[in-house]
Amino acid sequence: MAKQDLVIGIDVGGQSTKLGVVDARGNILYQSVISSLQRELEEYINDITAAINDLVAQCKEDGNVKGIGIGAPNGNYYKGTIEFAPNLKWAYDSNGNPMVIQFAKLISDRVNIPVVLTNDANAAAVGEMTYGIAKGMKNFIMITLGTGVGSGIVINGNIVYGHDAFAGELGHTTIIRDGRPCGCGLKGCLETYTSATGVARTAKEFLQRDNTPSLLRNLDIEKISSKDIYDAAKQGDKLALEIFEYTADIMGKAFANFVAFSAPEAIVLFGGLTKAKEFLTENIEKSMNENMLKMWKGKVKLLYSTLKDSDAAILGASALGWEV
Repeated sequence: MAKQDLVIGIDVGGQSTKLGVVDARGNILYQSVISSLQRELEEYINDITAAINDLVAQCKEDGNVKGIGIGAPNGNYYKGTIEFAPNLKWAYDSNGNPMVIQFAKLISDRVNIPVVLTNDANAAAVGEMTYGIAKGMKNFIMITLGTGVGSGIVINGNIVYGHDAFAGELGHTTIIRDGRPCGCGLKGCLETYTSATGVARTAKEFLQRDNTPSLLRNLDIEKISSKDIYDAAKQGDKLALEIFEYTADIMGKAFANFVAFSAPEAIVLFGGLTKAKEFLTENIEKSMNENMLKMWKGKVKLLYSTLKDSDAAILGASALGWEV
């Protein structure tokens, strides 16, 4: 009997890289995770190609890997490059300048399998549209809330790439003029307020603002994470709840702006920060509707990914693997 075709989907994140072997029905047969914190590109390429080769060996009895799809920050679908990605340590040269990396070619040359690459949030949007809560939707915006803030815009059933493949960098729209410095070089980007690291920055600012009692004061202020804030909020901590209310208000204002240009049926949230949805949803919806034109008030749904953790990005990236 002929072996089935398989693809590998890869989600490159700021902290870790998740890989999965996927069959034609969208089942993830094998998975692995490696760190993304290497400081040298060569070291990272060695690690990821070793992980790919391990997966290829694992699935040998199940089928043949015909292609690899990769979702990566600042991934260029047209060129197969990762360009000026601020949250990837290995994407900088020896002078500290972000690089343009021929990523798809580097991987393909090492493993001898065709590679297609896109932006990580676009990959997550494809995964959600194919297998998740956005199945059947033709118009929605995917927002990924992790180390950074990414987005994938779907209009009339198609990902919007723009003329250079970089359309939809909504995490780097200015939400507060002359606000917090961002790793991209701009100030006041949405990412600096509503990513997991942005929420931690808010906590630091609020703790230094006054002496409001808080469980967060028992922690090293330089090491506070969004999970610490979530844990405190679960215990009713007033300052932690205020941090999430502030974050949700900013998200709502940004989402109202996004609705104005593409009139989506829904905004779908995905990523680590969505674990705090019980402290975000009501205030996001309130802020969004307060800042939205009347014709859209109450019409745009706020939804959360139904695909567990990395599955949306792996499945979305894997869909690219079938294109080769």
